[in-house]
Amino acid sequence: MSVGWVAGSVRARAMTRRRLGRAAVRALAGRASVADALVSLAGSPYGHDVRPGQSLEQAQRAVVEGFVWNMRVLSGWVPREGVTMLRVLLGCLEIWNTDDHLRRLAGAHPPPAYRLGALATAWPRLTRASTLDEVRQVLAASAWGDPGAADPRDIALAMRTCLADRVMAAVPAAAAWAAGATALLVAREATTDARPLPARAQIDGARVLGPAAVAAGTLGDLVPTLSGSARWALADVSDGSDLWRAEAGWWRRVEDDGFALARRATAGPEVLAGTVAVMAVDAWRVRAALETAARGGLGLEVFDAVA
Repeated sequence: MSVGWVAGSVRARAMTRRRLGRAAVRALAGRASVADALVSLAGSPYGHDVRPGQSLEQAQRAVVEGFVWNMRVLSGWVPREGVTMLRVLLGCLEIWNTDDHLRRLAGAHPPPAYRLGALATAWPRLTRASTLDEVRQVLAASAWGDPGAADPRDIALAMRTCLADRVMAAVPAAAAWAAGATALLVAREATTDARPLPARAQIDGARVLGPAAVAAGTLGDLVPTLSGSARWALADVSDGSDLWRAEAGWWRRVEDDGFALARRATAGPEVLAGTVAVMAVDAWRVRAALETAARGGLGLEVFDAVA
């Protein structure tokens, strides 16, 4: 193993200490208000971006910004292959930025984009796209590929299925997470939208799940087509009302796998993938805790079920 991977793995393992952990996050969820929670959170590792006085939405975005900052710091310690892995694993944030940019083009006023720096794929160029056609052109000239149409739904679904395909190719340790996430995406579309997946999303989705899965029109049709690498994400799901629990289960699986990878004795890409996973899950859990605190700590039983 190269010296770069040894140094990067040591730094990655140390980075996992910059999280709250399940017990501290639950205590945060029990706070009487967002303001009360932020006083505590500002003195935590998330204090890089979280500030007292922020609104719920601002605080939740600041939590993600803190996660992104840590990943950008980590990118300075890993070799070039590790930076490529981080760029792929953080692709979901570029998707969220693009979703917001599409809303902006439609006249909305979303919050500022997440600052990805060198971990972006096409984002700096997407900010200069002033029409849907230009967004499509920028994506087509990047690793995201042509979404197939200058339509917000086509773009959103094409980017998500493309990301899963990219993760499976660039980060084998995260392949099951990508397959599970795609199964959840297809299940959500099957239960909320009568339309089939757009053509580009079908192509990438088929590489991840198989052609039969992306062609499934109902949840009942989908589950039998899935292999073990994806079927776990829809275990015990009988209808659309169960999907929120399945999504929470996806995060728990990612965290369990992430800890196992991050704690490996041998330095290398698996340690990096595991670190990203446990840090991402902690940020997701903190966001959920802030949502619960905004309700005065009520609904802790729901928080426990989800997080």
